[in-house]
Amino acid sequence: MGDMRIAKLILSKILDQEIETLEFKPTEFRKKIGLNLTVFRIDFSAVIRQEDGSRKLVLIEIQKAKLPTDIMRFRKYLGGHYQDPNNVYPTDDNAEEKALPIICIYFLGHPLQHTESPVVKVKRSYIDAVTREKLTCQEDFIESLTHDSYIIQIPRLRENRRNELEILLSIFDQSQQVVNNRHFLNLDEKAYPEEFRIVIRRLLKAAVEEDVCETMDLEDDILDELESLERAVLKKEKALEEQGKVIEEQSKSLTKAVQALVDSGMTESEAKSCLGLSS
Repeated sequence: MGDMRIAKLILSKILDQEIETLEFKPTEFRKKIGLNLTVFRIDFSAVIRQEDGSRKLVLIEIQKAKLPTDIMRFRKYLGGHYQDPNNVYPTDDNAEEKALPIICIYFLGHPLQHTESPVVKVKRSYIDAVTREKLTCQEDFIESLTHDSYIIQIPRLRENRRNELEILLSIFDQSQQVVNNRHFLNLDEKAYPEEFRIVIRRLLKAAVEEDVCETMDLEDDILDELESLERAVLKKEKALEEQGKVIEEQSKSLTKAVQALVDSGMTESEAKSCLGLSS
């Protein structure tokens, strides 16, 4: 997505709208964390042409996730955009600044539980709560506080190639990985329209760049370690949960035993002492 021509192509197909201009947001996020890993985020501001011919300036936020546990990171990053005072644009008369509408695109490395659709579009509608009538006019207030989203399930791409978008995204279909090397895909460039071949050629260029290959190897090592840690944490949480259930059952059994002894004529203190429990 660092190649503006390719970014414009992919985003136009996902949004199903013509992007007239596209540029990186100047407020990029770069932060070093442990193991000498750099997390890099950058979003786009775009002018899109809408169905009625009007133009709309938007902020496009792109995030990717390998693990389902990334949801809270998504929420935190999205919340940061809503709070950022720089995410505004001037009105035509420069009388005031308006908040940039936000469009979120999520690339998931894991499948969702209840839908097999490779691309899910979450589109807002304005509806009269009483008459159920769909309202056609947009409001700045609503546009500033809500957003559309697109969720792309990478593992589902292999199953459907029904339109241009799914054909384009199939370039990233992980089922086409080369045996014993998950960094490379076995693609037939001729099987794709000429318009999409620039994406394949850009990937080929990246494949021979030493820095890119080293970064991918490092990411693999770190992600494998994170997945191992996550599995260990989940295993420990499950063990603690099961242990808690056992303790709860033992507590219930002892409570019943104490009550049975009390019913037989003992005092509660005598019953607990009989069972070896502290008063």
